Amino acid sequence: MNRIDTRGMSCPQPVLMTKKAIDKSTEALEILAGDNTAKNNIKRFLESKGFSVEIEETNEEFLLKATK
Repeated sequence: MNRIDTRGMSCPQPVLMTKKAIDKSTEALEILAGDNTAKNNIKRFLESKGFSVEIEETNEEFLLKATK
């Protein structure tokens, strides 16, 4: 499983990193996001590419688990 840490980055960087990861492989992904804006943008992007997304919130950070 590919894991991406986008905490501390402002948009659109988290979405661009996610896009780069799914361009290399369509395996399951885990993406760490540090705020609601990044979480929502990444989730929308992944769903538009056919991924199913589960979100876990811990200490004001988010772990998005994406699978096809």
